[in-house]
Amino acid sequence: MYTIHIAFEEKGKDPVVLNNITDDQSLLEVCLDNNIELHHNCGAVCACSTCHLYVEKGAESLADLSDREEDFIDRAVNPRINSRLGCQCILQKGSGDIYITIPDQTQFLGE
Repeated sequence: MYTIHIAFEEKGKDPVVLNNITDDQSLLEVCLDNNIELHHNCGAVCACSTCHLYVEKGAESLADLSDREEDFIDRAVNPRINSRLGCQCILQKGSGDIYITIPDQTQFLGE
């Protein structure tokens, strides 16, 4: 089981801690299942960059970065060395704490 710590760049949003999160699901799925807005214009098939997030700690608990994901991260707004796509961050077998930051989602129109 994982504990996911989520910070937001959007003003006025308080950090959230999600407990007892099971493996074999993406960070995008975790967010959506817990009513946390994370855009996903392509339907979570690694064909855009709207589910872009920053993994601050715990990256070793996630599926490895693929070449395809890396290509789309390059198109994201404000990519950093710790950028990932939420749809591709699959929780691996194990447990621990993962810290992520979700960029300001108000920069996207629609979903």
